[in-house]
Amino acid sequence: MSKVSNETVSRAKIEEARLRALKSLEEMTPEEDAAITANALADPDNPPADDLMRRRGRPPLARPKEAIKLRLDADVLDKFRESGPGWQTRLNDALRKAAGLN
Repeated sequence: MSKVSNETVSRAKIEEARLRALKSLEEMTPEEDAAITANALADPDNPPADDLMRRRGRPPLARPKEAIKLRLDADVLDKFRESGPGWQTRLNDALRKAAGLN
């Protein structure tokens, strides 16, 4: 079976599963939904999906860094770049020190 036909079969299976899930949701009574939700919330190993999604990645900063266009002398950039990875952070630290923010 070719890759294209495998993808077509997979998409068809996914669509079939989606339609079955939607049909099940339509047939579910409010009482069944409430019971399932209560049981899921009572299970400590099964946190709500929105709780899981909130934990992904870094939390947002109160004052995030801004991307700006800044023209600097080439020798200044060369000096920081030759120090290796993290040179932007070191440049930011040097600017903070010069501004009296450290």
